[in-house]
Amino acid sequence: MTTPSWRSPALVIVCGGLILSLALGMRHSFGLFLQPMSFDYGWGRETFAFAIALQNLLWGIAQPFTGMIADRFGAGRVVALGTLAYVAGLVLMPLSDSGVTLSLSAGLLVGLGLSGTGFSIIYGAVGRAVPPHRRTAALGTAGALGSLGQFAMLPFAQSLISSAGWADALWVLAATVAVALLLAIVVAEPRAATAPSATPPQGLWSALTEAFSHRGFWLLGLGFLACGFQLAFIGNHLPAFLTDQGLNANVGMRALALVGLFNVLGTWAWGQMGVHWRAKNLLSILYLLRAGLTAAYMVLPVTATTTYVFAAGMGFLWLGTAPLTSAVLSQIFGVRYISTLFGFVFFSHQVGSFLGVWLGGLVFDATGSYDVVWTLSIGLGVLAALLHYPIDDRTPAATPVPAGRAA
Repeated sequence: MTTPSWRSPALVIVCGGLILSLALGMRHSFGLFLQPMSFDYGWGRETFAFAIALQNLLWGIAQPFTGMIADRFGAGRVVALGTLAYVAGLVLMPLSDSGVTLSLSAGLLVGLGLSGTGFSIIYGAVGRAVPPHRRTAALGTAGALGSLGQFAMLPFAQSLISSAGWADALWVLAATVAVALLLAIVVAEPRAATAPSATPPQGLWSALTEAFSHRGFWLLGLGFLACGFQLAFIGNHLPAFLTDQGLNANVGMRALALVGLFNVLGTWAWGQMGVHWRAKNLLSILYLLRAGLTAAYMVLPVTATTTYVFAAGMGFLWLGTAPLTSAVLSQIFGVRYISTLFGFVFFSHQVGSFLGVWLGGLVFDATGSYDVVWTLSIGLGVLAALLHYPIDDRTPAATPVPAGRAA
């Protein structure tokens, strides 16, 4: 592909990673707002949890469509529009004094914003910017840079909440996320990188038909559902869980910051391992390790020390699934429609995220405990490991392009 001299693959990786850092870092900090917002407005935890669960679900629903737009017209436009929606949602959150208005701001607008600034769009741009032999490592590097936001944004958000209050904190964070508008210029792929060639080997409809008829595509999606459940539950309910155990609120902030810090190393490391070993087998190992780590945390006393060890270990396993899943998709189906295909698989992830956040609040309000959800998270981890192992990751035979469906 032809690219301007200033838009090098390395620059695309860095700027794409920074966009992920802003978008996912802010999302990672939403758990810090659960208790202060719920207290000020007199809500049960389910009200806030449902809005964030809706955010995850709408993110997933919109992702295949934003992926299609990015595959057709390039990632830059999608990132810019997604950033504007994200910022609008954050600005309106402090004005949301009911469950309905919170669902519109933190749920609808932020969910749409994430669909334009998240993995599917950025990994598509990065995957098209690098040669195949460097792809898994490049995706892991972009994901690792994105994880820096999870580490940096949490103490930043906590300090803002402590010094200025949660409402002003959200407005400052909205201005911070707006920086992604400038970074969108770099990931704005040249038309030649995304437009169909004169004799395209496959059209979008053909690519979707091939993917949806492939057993491995469905297994990836089902496994990714478990991933979304685990991460959304921990990311949004761990701070509240820890205060329920009598620990200081700062323990929750530090734990999530440790998740972000070790996620930097973990996402990069899993991406590098994917260069040498089959990504689908690494996914099975990763999910088994998550299940084992969570089970150990539930058996041991919940202290600051055991929480920090759990957070560090979970951080290493946190987002390694994303570059590995994208790598399996790219290996089987190529990168022409990777944002679209990853978007469909990611929808399943977000269904899991919806369930993880919402059930966390629902079960706690009903039982006064998170024990049922922790146990479900462990079981889903084992199931995901079993689902990934039989995936056939060989490139299928080329699918003939039906007449009139080249575009």
